[in-house]
Amino acid sequence: MSVSGETLLPPPKTPAGHAPPRRPGSVRRTSSIDVDWPEGRAGAMHLVGRARDIFTPADARHIEVFGEGAFEARIDPERRLLSLNATPSPAGLQSLVGERAGGHLRGAIDQVLPEERRRGTPLHLILDDIAGSSLIAPWAWSRWDPEWLADMLKRKSDPKFAAAFNRENICSGLRTGSSGLNMGADGIDAGILRDPADPEGWHGFPATTGAAMRRARRIDVWRDDLIRIDAHFQDSATTPEGPRSALHEYRIRATAHPVSLVLLSVEAEPRVLPFAECPAAAANAPRMVGKSLTELREAVLNELRGVAGCTHLNDALRALADVPVLLRHLEPTATAAA
Repeated sequence: MSVSGETLLPPPKTPAGHAPPRRPGSVRRTSSIDVDWPEGRAGAMHLVGRARDIFTPADARHIEVFGEGAFEARIDPERRLLSLNATPSPAGLQSLVGERAGGHLRGAIDQVLPEERRRGTPLHLILDDIAGSSLIAPWAWSRWDPEWLADMLKRKSDPKFAAAFNRENICSGLRTGSSGLNMGADGIDAGILRDPADPEGWHGFPATTGAAMRRARRIDVWRDDLIRIDAHFQDSATTPEGPRSALHEYRIRATAHPVSLVLLSVEAEPRVLPFAECPAAAANAPRMVGKSLTELREAVLNELRGVAGCTHLNDALRALADVPVLLRHLEPTATAAA
């Protein structure tokens, strides 16, 4: 494969498997958005978002839940919010109904729910993730309907959906000449996120049947001489055969200064990506070194625009802006496990 004569390796297809053991004296945020279509492929998307923050004490034998958020939403085929209910339900939430689930939805969320963003709540993270989740969700049908790709290509001529197909150069994987511009993408057996030996390590997922997509995140944070971060991101879909199929997956390891919160190192490891051109974006993740964790949501969008970034990696990096909130729930004397 090549772009402008460049020889490329096949895309990575090595899922990381279940979450690592929780470290004594660490905090963990997990989040998920599950999408299905109760009315069939032509009907509205049904989204269930869940997020949870936990602290693992020094004995590591139990967890302390210190934050939770959840929502349920319906989105029409043009990605407009038809309904939205959340727990907790902050004032202003219903003003988001009618908004289109694109990048501007994030701006609307920040405008009407500024305290959710300022406080870095679990609810804010999953609401912020509606845009990306609803964009990638239809890929789930590629596992269930052999006509899905052909039907999607036909929609390119429909003005209502033109923006959704204007994808060239929006990210590294879709730069000019990319193999990804033909829209076809294969997944790989996703494995499981929950460690069978540690069922408390993840919040509960909703039950789904038939075609369904899930975006899942995990952020572990602990301290020794530095702030340590181990984050994971995965998009996966159900399959008729049973095992989930992963389309995107990254693991991110980072360190930050314990006082200034400035990032000292950032390593993005692509685990599963659809196209040979996609992994190039990971080499740009270290551009975030020198940025404060508190400014990551803006810094990622400014520094990793277009072909310099990956939509999914960018989202994973932006989510680290909530690490300072998680840090407040670490015991002052907590240290990483030996």
